[in-house]
Parts: sequence; C-alpha cells; structure tokens
Amino acid sequence: MQPRPIAEIAAAIDARIVQPGGADAPPDLLVGPDVVIDSHQATPGSLFVAFPGESVDGHDYVAAAVANGAAAAITQRPVEAGVPCLVVADPQQALAALARHVVATGPDLSVVGITGSSGKTSTKDLVGQVLRTAGPTVSPVGSFNNEIGAPLTATRCDEATRYLVTEMGARGLGHVAYLCTITPPTVGVVLNVGHAHLGEFGSQDVIARAKGELVEALGPDGWAVLNGDDPRVSAMSERTPAHIARFMVGARPADGGEVLVWAEDVRPDELDRFSFTLHIEDRTGRMPDGTEVVTSTFPVRLRQLGAHQVPNALAAAAVGYVLGIDTERIARALTGAQALSPWRMEVTERADGVVVLNDTYNANPDSMASALATLARIGDRRRARDPRARVWALLGDMLELGEAAAGEHHRIGALAAGLGVTDLLAIGEYADDIVAGATQSAVDIRAGVVADKFAMATSAAPLGPADVVLVKASRGLALETVAAALAAGVTGQPNADETGGAR
Repeated sequence: MQPRPIAEIAAAIDARIVQPGGADAPPDLLVGPDVVIDSHQATPGSLFVAFPGESVDGHDYVAAAVANGAAAAITQRPVEAGVPCLVVADPQQALAALARHVVATGPDLSVVGITGSSGKTSTKDLVGQVLRTAGPTVSPVGSFNNEIGAPLTATRCDEATRYLVTEMGARGLGHVAYLCTITPPTVGVVLNVGHAHLGEFGSQDVIARAKGELVEALGPDGWAVLNGDDPRVSAMSERTPAHIARFMVGARPADGGEVLVWAEDVRPDELDRFSFTLHIEDRTGRMPDGTEVVTSTFPVRLRQLGAHQVPNALAAAAVGYVLGIDTERIARALTGAQALSPWRMEVTERADGVVVLNDTYNANPDSMASALATLARIGDRRRARDPRARVWALLGDMLELGEAAAGEHHRIGALAAGLGVTDLLAIGEYADDIVAGATQSAVDIRAGVVADKFAMATSAAPLGPADVVLVKASRGLALETVAAALAAGVTGQPNADETGGAR
C-alpha cells in the first residue's frame, strides 16, 4: 500500500492507537508501504501485524520488527517497543479490514479471484503475466490463498495498481465467500471441481457449492469465467448475476456465454509443452463498429509442462479479454509466460539426458493424475527413441482425503501402472496402498515402499540417459529434497534427508 497516515489505518481497522509512554501519536505519522507478519521481513516504515498464539506469539517479535524498521504494529495488547501500537480485538480480522480498505480506496482497480480444486496457482501466474501487459499488477507470491495470505497480498496494492489477482482456497463452506468480502471480485474464475480436500467437504457436490461462492459474490457488471469442460463449473452460471465467459479445450463451448474461449490444434512437444490455436469469440456487441459477433484467433506455445496447462491458459486468456486486452497481446503473453511458482512441474534436463519432473508443492487425486499423464506422455516419446528408457514415479501421500484416502492412493497406483510407469517408489502412510494398486494390475511394473527420503533418492539410481522421473506428493512430505538430489545427480549423498522425516 502507499504509505498512509496512522489515523487513517486506525479508523479502517477500528483500532485504538497506543503511543509509547502514553503520549499522543501524531495522526499524520505515515505507515507503509509494507505490511508484514514476519519480523524478519519488516522494512523501513512498515506495519507489523502481531498474531497471538500459544506456542509462537507475534507480540514477542514486535521489538525485532521495529529494529528492522517497522513504524507501527497491529497488536491485541499494548507492547512497549518504541512505536505506536494499533490495538484491536483480533489482529487477523484487522489485517482483513486493512486489506479491504486498501482495495476499496484503489482507483480503477480490478480484482480477479481464482478458485478450483487444482490449478489455481499455475493459473494465477498466467493471469498475472497477461494482465501485466496492460498495467501494474499485484498477484500472490507462491500459494497465498487463505485468510492470511489473501489480505497480505491485497495490501501490496498502491495507487498505481490496476489489477489485483487473488487465489482463493477453501477448506469448507463459507471460506471463499469470506475471502470475497476482503477482496470483492470484478472477475471470478472457477477452474474445476475435483477431489482436493474431499475429506473435509464430504462430496464433490459440496465442493461445487463452496467454489461457486466466488461467482455468487460478483455483481451484475462483473464476469464469471467458467470451465465449460466441467459440468459442475459450467452450471454455476445459474448462481451469478454476472456476465458469463466460458472456456473449453478442443471445441467451442456449447453452453453459451457472452465471451467464448477455446483451443484447437492442441499439440505437445517432446517434453509435453503444448501449443494450440487460441480462439476468442466476443458476442457482447460492444465492438466500436457495432459488430455483434467477433472471433479472433492466434497461435500460442506454452512453456509450462502438461496438458492441464492448456485450460489454465484459456482461463487466463478469458480474464485478459473481458478486462479489455486484445487477443494478439494475450497470445503473446501466454507464449512468453514463465513458471513463477516453485516445485510445480519444474523440469530439469540433466547433462546425461535424464529428465526430472519436480511437482512436489502439493498433491490431490486430480493433480496426481494430471502429473502422471504428463510423465507417461514424455515416457512414451522417450521409449519410442530408446526402448531401454524407464519411466519412474516417486510418489508420496496425498493429504486431507479423509475416509477416501486409502482407496484414492490405491487408484493412483493402478493409474500409474496403467499409464506405463515402469518403476514406482512410494513413501508415507499410504505407500502400501499406492504399491498395492500398482502391483495388483496385470501390467509389469517394479514397485516398492521406501522408508525415508534418502532411500527414495538412492533407490532411483543409477538412472539411464533416456529415463524420466516424476517426484510428487503433498506439501507435508517435502519431497523437493528428493527431486533436487535427482536433478543434481547426487543421490549418493544424504542431502535428500536420510532422517526419514517425510511422514
């Protein structure tokens, strides 16, 4: 945020200003631009938010934040640290109120909310890179998609910001709706309704209810960008007063909408990076010459791996178009877009020819299936050149699946075998289920459970020059160390965490 008078911030968050020593705080004291919850990230003039807690209490770190330059702190109780405290009942709610104020006072600011069971972060990165071609854009770093990360991202907006991209995660009903009260969306994107957090929601229909809260928050001048390939998402058009834009892969969306976006001539290269022809059909009748329907087409060549990136790119194209960016500029932005968030299908081509795919940021049944499909396609092309090529899947637990966990892990093992994975190593609580699913198929596959991450890395060595390896699990298993060891070719060293701390 641009630096603001402390009195303005206090009014926005309903805070009582407590000055060191009981003196009156100067109402024109400027605070900002940064808002932080980590004292190490405090900068000159910044606002530190102290979250209370039993094991870690942010109030104990106010002095450290001040030492790093913080000009004020949001606290639940006064803290003597040499700067004013903005004392509130709930610092987390105060952070949300501050973010809401920053967004509400941003001139000419459009807010793009993105939700879905999978693909949010990759899509957020693509949307941000499309929108930056038209104006200053703020989007989350990594996966800041909860009640803390979302408002922190919003506070990065200033007077020049034209676009705010917000990733909206949900662990239950009402979560997306709450995030929409912090950053009311101009455009709402729903990517898919899958199986992520199935243990918390109970069914896909409940997940659809939760994800649809985003389009319900849109006004009549807003835009709902919906995946026409997902029936549960496409049906959300009935839940919003907003304009409708639909996207599909392979064919023009059949369910209708004022803006239709689709991909044709979809083709992968050897490493499963896809190119396609982007079509955008505008049926709004808003063309300057009065034309009612306009269709534009341009080629796109993605740098990100996997077929699942094609619908992500189409969603980003739809967002850009409804916000006024022309199709040619959108296509150029998608073609030049980089993978900004780490550990999401990162590809390393080793000097000896081995390819390592690091998709260790998170995992659920849908993203696991997409990653395995990408691995299989790359493996098929490599085996066509060299029959000795082996296709490795190094997999760990998918968390938060509840009672469905054992069955979903068994299904993933069977899927890996059916897709042509030749070697599978599993780690974690459900490793036995993954291996059972793989070995109970009629397909010949080498599969086994490993005790720890060091064993996983060393068991996948030595690798042949035509081999391709996927490493994937939920964030809690931290398998990026395994992927890094394989990418560097140093699996004989214990830097892949020989302590067995993955569980």
